[in-house]
Amino acid sequence: MVDILHKVGIKSSGKNEVYNAIATPAGLAAWWTDEVKGDGEAGGALHFQFGERGFFDMKVLEADPGKRVLWQVTDGPQEWIGTKIIWDLRQGDGHTVVLFKHEGWREPVEFMHHCSTKWAVFLLSLKALLETGKGSPYPDDVKVDEWN
Repeated sequence: MVDILHKVGIKSSGKNEVYNAIATPAGLAAWWTDEVKGDGEAGGALHFQFGERGFFDMKVLEADPGKRVLWQVTDGPQEWIGTKIIWDLRQGDGHTVVLFKHEGWREPVEFMHHCSTKWAVFLLSLKALLETGKGSPYPDDVKVDEWN
């Protein structure tokens, strides 16, 4: 198994502000994709649509306010199904650290390289949203290759 790992520090008023941006449909729509439906609470499900490019469905396994969010991918690209996406938050001096992990890839296929870069793009969109008030969710995100 192979994992995607990223770390980003966000100047924010606290972990709860960052948590709300990664755990609520409105927060997620402001930095990842503007088409989000569902329930971000533990036991809920989220649907992320990327126009005609595709979609991801997640089951919310954990939603611990200010600390952790854990999703399991239930539908979408074959390479994603069964993987888990984990957001661990910790408070630093005047910032919140996001430790991001997309774990359980079966092998490091070329699509995984794309997804790793896109996760970095979207994590910077999350950072921009919380630091400046404006993220760059799909379809206004940075395009990196033929997949988007």
